[in-house]
Amino acid sequence: MFSSIIDSTDGITGESILFCTLTSAVLGLLAAALYRLNNRRPSRNLMVSLVIMPILVQSVIMLVNGSLGAGIAVMGAFNLVRFRSAPGTSREICYVFYAMSIGLATGMGYIGYAVVIGISVGLILAVLGFIPAFGIVKTAKAIRIVIPEDMDYTGCFKDLFREYLSSYKLITAKTVSMGTLYELKYEVVLKNEDKEKEFLDRIRERNGNLTVSCTVLAENREEM
Repeated sequence: MFSSIIDSTDGITGESILFCTLTSAVLGLLAAALYRLNNRRPSRNLMVSLVIMPILVQSVIMLVNGSLGAGIAVMGAFNLVRFRSAPGTSREICYVFYAMSIGLATGMGYIGYAVVIGISVGLILAVLGFIPAFGIVKTAKAIRIVIPEDMDYTGCFKDLFREYLSSYKLITAKTVSMGTLYELKYEVVLKNEDKEKEFLDRIRERNGNLTVSCTVLAENREEM
């Protein structure tokens, strides 16, 4: 089961290339599907890369075929690509290594090993995605609220925040319009994003229909 399908005597054949490529493509699709499942805003470019990467890595490994000089040249080429690509999150890089390990296994003809790694690691990623501590993190947003100067901003929205938000934090409070208004900026996480408009409308009822805005905060990307 875990032996290579590439015969050391006959070398790489058309059948072995086709079989390895099909295995790489199927397992690459699995990696892309898991990435899509475990990310709220998945990158389409990364999904395509996860499908294609096992095939490309497999092709490179087959071309090297034990040649030390060719292997060093390939490593240099991969380093050049690394510095021309945008850094990703630690989770995205994990998926990249997942796809690369599949390509390495199929490139050496170890189809059984590639399938076992692809399925076992895929199951672990899928299970972690359903555990709240490891699952999708809700997107933090910035709420900007303008209120009259005579309105006490310290407690005027607390009941609404408890009803609609899972967490909130006051970032800034400053006067605007020559001191006649206050502008408050909160970092919040909504309990239910489908009720965002309802939440903003409730705030508008409190602040006299003054300006209320909601924007998505830039993600804190944990780069490796």
